[in-house]
Amino acid sequence: PLLGAYGGDDRGRGDGALPSMNYAEFMASLAKGEPPHVFLLAGEESYYVRRAEEAILRRLLPNPEDRADALIRYEEMPPTDALMEALETAPFFTDKIVVLVHDAAIFRAAKKKDDAEDIPTPKDTDAERLISLLADLPPTTYAIFTLAAKPDKRRKLYQTVEKYGRILESEPVRAWTVENWLNARLREMGRSMHPKARTFFLNVVGIMPTISLEFLDRQLEKLTLYTDNTQFTEDDLRAAFSEMPEVSVFALMDAVSARDVCRALDLLVRCRADGVHFTVLLALLVRHVRQLWQAKRLLMSGTPPKGLGKIMGLHPFIAEKLGGHAKAFPETTLERAVLALADADYLLKTGQAGDELLEDVLIRLCQK
Repeated sequence: PLLGAYGGDDRGRGDGALPSMNYAEFMASLAKGEPPHVFLLAGEESYYVRRAEEAILRRLLPNPEDRADALIRYEEMPPTDALMEALETAPFFTDKIVVLVHDAAIFRAAKKKDDAEDIPTPKDTDAERLISLLADLPPTTYAIFTLAAKPDKRRKLYQTVEKYGRILESEPVRAWTVENWLNARLREMGRSMHPKARTFFLNVVGIMPTISLEFLDRQLEKLTLYTDNTQFTEDDLRAAFSEMPEVSVFALMDAVSARDVCRALDLLVRCRADGVHFTVLLALLVRHVRQLWQAKRLLMSGTPPKGLGKIMGLHPFIAEKLGGHAKAFPETTLERAVLALADADYLLKTGQAGDELLEDVLIRLCQK
């Protein structure tokens, strides 16, 4: 079908492209007015993509029983002809058809040799037909595309969805932005978090190699089963996160910051007993000592404690706390600890030493 083949349907399309939206903006827009007929949910944070997909399906197909007849689902990108056939399918036993395509590779960034794709070629015929169809879908058809990566905004296909539909840009959450998600999720759950519990949560998230909102969400859901209290306490969070190696590792870093050598050595033994590999401990110790050293130097150069977070890429509260600990460390101690950890890394990986090297570094760090 050519552009306008389904003319006569006044849906307010083509009035100008809307910019891609973050999750909060996208969900707010979904609650207002009539939904567009095409969506692209793309980005590295799968949690937001999944929740946005669920929200769209609830909006379009509020009765779950209708999905058996109304929903056409693909777990990967189908051939263009098959996709177009699905998009042109007339509804049967339902008032609409929703085509859901996961892993929509047609929106991925093009390879360099394809950068000139905007110049029409015979091979672009299928793509042009799909673009025309998505620009003017039948009144009873809706399309949802998801992609677990950044889309290529230069593609005509992307620009078509941007003009006639709605796009979610799901950016990965960082340690210094996770509190926005936490606050919103707590509001949804009708719960709050004690300040000490919040500090514990932010510290644990801050040392996670990769922040998974799916995982964090499951832990909060677990808390609702663990306690009926409207406010989560630090003990509640410690219980919910107890199986995470990061919890015992965080406690170890906290002991190092406090220069509590006995507690640090005990926690090192516990981490190893919990199966935390020495390479993980080394990496996190190096990161923690470097952060202490960076905070120390920034404070010495006149940076105010409240300004550390922006420079160090940390949550402001966590960075300020780190700066408070850094003041107690001589700069030479931190410098020597980094060098000792580099030696330990080589000797441990080559099998020339064991945990005694980590113990030695901890003792040097914690000496007052």
